[in-house]
Amino acid sequence: MTINQIKKRSSSAEMFVPIKILDGGRGLAIPQYATPGSAGLDLPAALEGDLVLKVRERLLIPTGFSVAIPHGYEGQVRSRSGLAYKHGIMVLNSPGTIDSDYRGELKVLLVNLGEDDFVLERGMRIAQLVIQKCEQVTLALVDSLDETDRAEKGYGSTGVK
Repeated sequence: MTINQIKKRSSSAEMFVPIKILDGGRGLAIPQYATPGSAGLDLPAALEGDLVLKVRERLLIPTGFSVAIPHGYEGQVRSRSGLAYKHGIMVLNSPGTIDSDYRGELKVLLVNLGEDDFVLERGMRIAQLVIQKCEQVTLALVDSLDETDRAEKGYGSTGVK
Protein backbone atom coordinates (compact mmCIF):
# COMPACT_ATOMS: atom_id res chain seq x y z
CA MET A 1 0.00 0.00 0.00
CA THR A 2 1.35 3.46 -0.84
CA ILE A 3 1.30 6.53 1.42
CA ASN A 4 -1.33 8.16 -0.83
CA GLN A 5 -3.56 5.08 -0.63
CA ILE A 6 -3.25 5.15 3.16
CA LYS A 7 -4.15 8.84 3.29
CA LYS A 8 -7.25 8.21 1.15
CA ARG A 9 -8.38 5.34 3.42
CA SER A 10 -7.84 7.26 6.67
CA SER A 11 -10.92 8.74 8.25
CA SER A 12 -11.81 10.33 11.56
CA ALA A 13 -12.91 6.89 12.81
CA GLU A 14 -9.73 5.09 11.83
CA MET A 15 -6.25 6.46 11.23
CA PHE A 16 -3.73 4.50 9.18
CA VAL A 17 -0.05 4.84 10.10
CA PRO A 18 2.47 3.56 7.54
CA ILE A 19 4.94 1.07 8.99
CA LYS A 20 8.09 -0.25 7.33
CA ILE A 21 9.77 -3.53 8.22
CA LEU A 22 13.54 -3.08 8.44
CA ASP A 23 16.11 -5.86 8.06
CA GLY A 24 16.17 -6.49 11.83
CA GLY A 25 12.38 -6.78 11.93
CA ARG A 26 12.04 -9.54 9.33
CA GLY A 27 10.14 -12.45 10.84
CA LEU A 28 8.80 -10.44 13.77
CA ALA A 29 5.12 -9.72 14.29
CA ILE A 30 4.12 -6.18 13.29
CA PRO A 31 3.34 -4.12 16.41
CA GLN A 32 -0.27 -4.67 17.41
CA TYR A 33 -2.74 -4.08 20.21
CA ALA A 34 -2.91 -7.02 22.64
CA THR A 35 -6.64 -6.53 23.30
CA PRO A 36 -9.46 -4.50 21.69
CA GLY A 37 -9.22 -2.00 24.57
CA SER A 38 -5.43 -1.60 24.55
CA ALA A 39 -4.10 1.95 24.25
CA GLY A 40 -0.62 0.96 23.08
CA LEU A 41 0.82 -1.15 20.28
CA ASP A 42 3.31 -3.69 21.64
CA LEU A 43 6.85 -3.15 20.35
CA PRO A 44 9.18 -6.15 19.96
CA ALA A 45 12.91 -6.46 20.58
CA ALA A 46 14.64 -6.92 17.21
CA LEU A 47 17.71 -8.65 18.61
CA GLU A 48 19.88 -11.21 16.82
CA GLY A 49 20.00 -13.35 19.96
CA ASP A 50 19.50 -13.12 23.71
CA LEU A 51 20.83 -10.01 25.42
CA VAL A 52 21.34 -9.57 29.16
CA LEU A 53 20.21 -6.26 30.66
CA LYS A 54 22.20 -6.05 33.87
CA VAL A 55 20.90 -4.41 37.04
CA ARG A 56 21.00 -0.58 36.71
CA GLU A 57 22.13 -0.90 33.08
CA ARG A 58 20.41 0.93 30.23
CA LEU A 59 20.39 -0.19 26.63
CA LEU A 60 18.91 1.15 23.40
CA ILE A 61 16.96 -1.76 21.91
CA PRO A 62 15.98 -1.80 18.20
CA THR A 63 12.45 -2.81 17.20
CA GLY A 64 13.04 -3.56 13.51
CA PHE A 65 10.39 -1.08 12.36
CA SER A 66 10.03 2.56 11.32
CA VAL A 67 6.75 4.46 11.05
CA ALA A 68 5.40 7.64 9.47
CA ILE A 69 3.43 9.30 12.25
CA PRO A 70 1.00 11.87 10.81
CA HIS A 71 1.67 15.58 11.30
CA GLY A 72 -0.11 16.79 14.44
CA TYR A 73 0.51 13.50 16.27
CA GLU A 74 3.37 12.01 18.25
CA GLY A 75 4.36 8.50 19.22
CA GLN A 76 4.77 7.91 22.95
CA VAL A 77 6.97 4.96 23.92
CA ARG A 78 5.94 3.64 27.32
CA SER A 79 6.87 0.84 29.67
CA ARG A 80 4.90 -2.40 29.70
CA SER A 81 3.30 -2.70 33.10
CA GLY A 82 4.07 -6.41 33.52
CA LEU A 83 7.79 -5.98 32.84
CA ALA A 84 7.93 -2.98 35.16
CA TYR A 85 6.05 -4.67 38.01
CA LYS A 86 7.57 -8.16 37.82
CA HIS A 87 11.15 -7.31 36.80
CA GLY A 88 11.78 -3.55 37.17
CA ILE A 89 12.29 -3.18 33.39
CA MET A 90 11.21 0.29 32.31
CA VAL A 91 11.46 2.76 29.45
CA LEU A 92 13.97 5.20 30.89
CA ASN A 93 12.65 8.41 29.34
CA SER A 94 9.03 7.34 29.60
CA PRO A 95 7.17 8.40 27.70
CA GLY A 96 9.77 8.76 25.00
CA THR A 97 8.54 10.96 22.17
CA ILE A 98 8.71 10.03 18.49
CA ASP A 99 8.16 13.16 16.41
CA SER A 100 5.98 13.10 13.30
CA ASP A 101 8.92 13.91 11.03
CA TYR A 102 11.17 11.09 12.31
CA ARG A 103 11.58 8.21 9.86
CA GLY A 104 14.35 6.20 11.50
CA GLU A 105 14.09 2.90 13.33
CA LEU A 106 11.98 2.89 16.47
CA LYS A 107 14.27 2.13 19.40
CA VAL A 108 13.45 1.69 23.06
CA LEU A 109 15.69 2.96 25.87
CA LEU A 110 15.30 0.29 28.55
CA VAL A 111 16.69 0.34 32.09
CA ASN A 112 16.78 -2.49 34.60
CA LEU A 113 15.72 -1.15 37.99
CA GLY A 114 15.07 -4.65 39.30
CA GLU A 115 17.20 -6.76 41.60
CA ASP A 116 18.32 -9.32 39.00
CA ASP A 117 19.82 -9.28 35.52
CA PHE A 118 17.11 -9.68 32.87
CA VAL A 119 17.38 -11.63 29.62
CA LEU A 120 15.86 -9.94 26.56
CA GLU A 121 14.93 -12.31 23.73
CA ARG A 122 14.25 -11.66 20.07
CA GLY A 123 10.58 -10.82 19.52
CA MET A 124 9.90 -10.18 23.22
CA ARG A 125 7.37 -7.36 23.69
CA ILE A 126 9.46 -4.73 25.49
CA ALA A 127 7.43 -1.51 25.33
CA GLN A 128 4.27 -0.03 23.91
CA LEU A 129 3.67 2.74 21.40
CA VAL A 130 0.74 5.12 21.88
CA ILE A 131 -0.13 7.48 19.01
CA GLN A 132 -1.43 10.71 20.50
CA LYS A 133 -2.65 14.05 19.16
CA CYS A 134 -0.01 16.70 19.78
CA GLU A 135 -0.40 20.39 19.07
CA GLN A 136 2.38 22.93 18.65
CA VAL A 137 2.03 26.30 20.32
CA THR A 138 3.52 29.74 19.89
CA LEU A 139 5.22 31.11 22.99
CA ALA A 140 4.47 34.74 23.81
CA LEU A 141 7.10 36.54 25.89
CA VAL A 142 5.50 38.46 28.80
CA ASP A 143 6.73 40.33 31.89
CA SER A 144 4.42 38.48 34.31
CA LEU A 145 1.96 35.59 34.46
CA ASP A 146 -1.59 35.49 35.82
CA GLU A 147 -1.94 34.75 39.55
CA THR A 148 -3.16 31.37 40.85
CA ASP A 149 -3.70 29.96 44.35
CA ARG A 150 -0.82 27.53 43.85
CA ALA A 151 1.57 30.21 42.49
CA GLU A 152 5.17 28.92 42.60
CA LYS A 153 4.61 26.01 44.98
CA GLY A 154 6.07 22.96 43.29
CA TYR A 155 7.08 19.39 44.15
CA GLY A 156 5.01 18.01 47.02
CA SER A 157 3.10 21.25 47.57
CA THR A 158 -0.35 19.66 47.21
CA GLY A 159 0.31 16.99 49.86
CA VAL A 160 -0.57 13.31 49.76
CA LYS A 161 -4.06 13.32 51.34
